[in-house]
Amino acid sequence: MKNPVSITVNGRETSHEVEPRLLLVHYLRDILALTGTNVGCDTSQCGSCTVVMDGSAVKSCTVLAVQADGSDVITIEGLAKNGVLHPIQQAFWDHHGLQCGFCTPGMIMTATEILKKNPKATEHDVRHGLEGNICRCTGYENIVKAIVAAAAVKEASRHSGKPAKAEKKKKGGA
Repeated sequence: MKNPVSITVNGRETSHEVEPRLLLVHYLRDILALTGTNVGCDTSQCGSCTVVMDGSAVKSCTVLAVQADGSDVITIEGLAKNGVLHPIQQAFWDHHGLQCGFCTPGMIMTATEILKKNPKATEHDVRHGLEGNICRCTGYENIVKAIVAAAAVKEASRHSGKPAKAEKKKKGGA
């Protein structure tokens, strides 16, 4: 027996009939074709499936689609606006906060939660906030640098009143 669900995903209302055992991660990937949310471990250990649901970061492999009925979900695909990367996405690019990229969507979505809770997050705060996410490639140094840099950009924009934009570093001499 299928159950109806209505979930707002990245600002778009979606409605489908789903099996009661369907995980949110599979709803996003298999039904909505939003493949930025990765399936990593299926045990909630790695965090690569992290999305923001109703304002909080959650591991979508631990949430049934029927539990998300009526919720507002943001995936990695929903962060950029009008072709402009979200400041955290831009900071990951600028500070090489990825290697293979598999964990990156979950890291970025977790970072949104870290900076929402603590806009002035320090390196220590970021490391603590990432405890539920695993990266097997980078050693976390550039991930942490990227999130701290995004915090600085967001804080500067808060004081200036202008939207947060990660600064692009110029290459070369001029």
